[in-house]
Amino acid sequence: MSDDTTLPDDSTADDSHGRKPAPDGGTTPDGGSVVTRDELPLRETETHDEEHGLPPVYSIKRWFVTTNHKDVGLLYTVTALFFLIFGGVLALLFRMELWAPGANIMQADAYNQAVSIHGLMMVFWFLSPFAFGFANYIVPLQIGAKDLAFPRLNALSYWLYLASGILVAISFFQGGSFAGGWTMYAPLNLPVYTPKVGSSTAVLALLLFVVSVTVGSVNFLTTMHRMRAKGMTLRKMPLFTWSILLTVWMMLFAFAALLAALMLLSSDRLLGTTYFAATSPGGAMLWAHLFWFFGHPEVYIVFFPALGAMAEIFQTFCGRRIVGRKWFIGAMLLVALQSFIVWMHHMFLTSINLEIKTLFMATTIGISLPFDLMVFALIYTMLKGKIRFKTPFLFAFGALVLFILGGITGVFLGAVVLDYTLRGTYWVVAHFHYVMVGGVTGLVGALYYWFPKMTGKMYDEFLGQVHFAMYFVGFNLLYFPMFIAWETPRRVFQYAPGLQGWHQLSTIGAFLLGTSFLVMFYNLFKSLFTGEEASGSPWQYASTAEWTVPSPPPLENFPGVPSYESGSLRFEGVKTGVADGGTDTNDGTTPATDGGTVETDGGTATATGGAPVVAEDDHHEEEHEDHASIWPFVMSVGAFFLLLGLSGLQEGSFAPGMEGGVYMGLSVVGGLVLGGSLFGMTVEPFHGPEGGFGEAWPFAGVENTKLGVWIFLASDVVLFGAFIGAFIFSRVAYGWTEWHHLIPEEHVVLPGLINTYILLTSSFAVVLALVAAHRGSRLGIVASMTTTVVLGLAFLVNKGLEWLHLFHVHSEAFPQGWEISTNIASTTFYVTTGLHGLHVIIGLVIAVWMIYRAWHGAYLDDDTPIEYFGLYWHFVDIVWLFLFPLFYIL
Repeated sequence: MSDDTTLPDDSTADDSHGRKPAPDGGTTPDGGSVVTRDELPLRETETHDEEHGLPPVYSIKRWFVTTNHKDVGLLYTVTALFFLIFGGVLALLFRMELWAPGANIMQADAYNQAVSIHGLMMVFWFLSPFAFGFANYIVPLQIGAKDLAFPRLNALSYWLYLASGILVAISFFQGGSFAGGWTMYAPLNLPVYTPKVGSSTAVLALLLFVVSVTVGSVNFLTTMHRMRAKGMTLRKMPLFTWSILLTVWMMLFAFAALLAALMLLSSDRLLGTTYFAATSPGGAMLWAHLFWFFGHPEVYIVFFPALGAMAEIFQTFCGRRIVGRKWFIGAMLLVALQSFIVWMHHMFLTSINLEIKTLFMATTIGISLPFDLMVFALIYTMLKGKIRFKTPFLFAFGALVLFILGGITGVFLGAVVLDYTLRGTYWVVAHFHYVMVGGVTGLVGALYYWFPKMTGKMYDEFLGQVHFAMYFVGFNLLYFPMFIAWETPRRVFQYAPGLQGWHQLSTIGAFLLGTSFLVMFYNLFKSLFTGEEASGSPWQYASTAEWTVPSPPPLENFPGVPSYESGSLRFEGVKTGVADGGTDTNDGTTPATDGGTVETDGGTATATGGAPVVAEDDHHEEEHEDHASIWPFVMSVGAFFLLLGLSGLQEGSFAPGMEGGVYMGLSVVGGLVLGGSLFGMTVEPFHGPEGGFGEAWPFAGVENTKLGVWIFLASDVVLFGAFIGAFIFSRVAYGWTEWHHLIPEEHVVLPGLINTYILLTSSFAVVLALVAAHRGSRLGIVASMTTTVVLGLAFLVNKGLEWLHLFHVHSEAFPQGWEISTNIASTTFYVTTGLHGLHVIIGLVIAVWMIYRAWHGAYLDDDTPIEYFGLYWHFVDIVWLFLFPLFYIL
């Protein structure tokens, strides 16, 4: 469809094939009646789910064991809304405090905790997970996949997310939570300034959240690159799916940098290292670089899903395709790339030289240009279409207006000179919220848009419009006065008395905005039970594949294998027919990916939600996937208790007495549960969906698991890169040659050289294991993998002996030995090589399990697990080839 195409305005007009639109927005063959799957008895759906090991939806057990992407999407959405309430209550607390200058309600530390955790909660535990609730539910439907590539990892990602959020809530009961601001600037993020155990718990909770994000990123990227339906090329993907694809690529690398920063911070807080200590040169700047390398892409990570949802909503309620669709996608791609080269504008007030500041000012202003293109595309789409002012469109349009205001005010901050004046004031607060909460506005529109698909019920349109009116007025009443009262310092409850009126307006707006969400919750909750039944496609011009199946969709999404090879959606391996005995038909329609209606051979398998029947001769070829596993939940429980226990560490040891014993016990129990659940998941028979049957460019020849390993290793490259970068940054800040004075003479090259030869030899042993598998030699596999394990253990023993020797060095310069907290050189050496050693240990655990399986005949018919293990082990060895010269030679 060309960019000038406009969908028909008349709801009764014939489509291009002479068919009348069905009452629910789909089309029916001439003269034919449609019995939709929506009309099938609920009992049949429940039986179908139970046949696949999944309890019915009303069973509590289902929600603990489900791995189905739609269930996980619902869990993400509901949980994110809970954390919205959590963060919103904290915001109302400190807005009440700001009604008048001074500490009138809360003490200073309580105020700082509320502000800090509000920021962390909204940015991490609400915004991104809320978007990925929709992504989990909608993306597989839009690309024609039965599920995500790794369903158990998808469930694990959710449960780790929930466990991390509960850890944050618990931190308030451990003497108080983190109070150093949501950016956690050094050295305020260290125990000397934030000494409470709850502060460490909040840091560890954020670390667990990042692990959850990494697991989810690997899963989504594998799915979108390997499991698209035939004909669903990257170019043809819906805009929401495009926005998620780019978001997840940004998440993979940005969150890896944050993971490194949090691991370094956790090391400082729990083990007593000195990365960010005030005595370490450049410690504060090191944190700023690591955090903002993540932090600025995070702005687009949050906004992109909202932008994609807005594009879908604009297309549907303007009745036409997005103007300049290819340019819209290109602009998103350009922003995703540019987002990693603008982070230093957050450090214009530091001692960075003016030339670098000017460069980053240019990249910052330059990133606004692709957004201009996307904004104009949305505006022209409205001008060329016929707008239907339903609730989803109102929120999408409101998000566009708010984002324009946020973007314009952000350009001010991109200028070095203006930033000197505006940095640290409420101008930044207002701009930040116009952008970030503007994204929330778009996502609320997405909630209304996809609510019928996810629940099978229509919301109350009148209440939806009341919600929008209250939301939009409350939003602007809350945040716009902050531009006027911009001289108020951030995160401080004291301000000039002359600004009190503006702050009172903001507080009134905050309560109006909060009340608007009560209207939303009432609307959706009421509609869930008493709302009108939603058809497969309640929106007249909805044009993506999720609207071609019933609401909510069946367990495995589609009645057959989706295909777009003909230019429209077809279901292969399906004989059309009505489930209750209706007559077959060979004619039917279904929406194309860009809107409009086109021919398919799917019969009633269209937006009407019809019920095609799988032909008997194809039924035996269909292999059903599993949809239930308890181990992701159990694993998250183990991780929760492990980190809760570790939060009690202080300088590498637990406090004496009962309290320290409790924390130690929690960590031990958590470690045992985590290890046991990992083993349980490994031995559990579970069949997930396979990719590669459709569009998989540029990974057509790469199996799902291999691609997942590649993607994980790509994030690991950033993780180790951040650790190595932290070492180089710290050494340059201290003085490259002066650094040698921080290292004892006993730190010699020989142990590192021996370990280099050991690891290289172990990699060769893995290659021999793969050769043995090709030759069908069971003993050869076992012998080679055993050699790898022995060499890996030798590496760890040699490293351990070296560490013990250095710990007990006693000289005039190091009378207490060269321990992990002695100086910044010892910190970087032990932590970086320790991270590498942890990777070696993980590899050895995997290798021992593989030896056990190989002894029982595994890998003779399928040697791919050895190949995948080899990818990981070779990567670990390559990393050591970088660490050896850095820490032993230079």
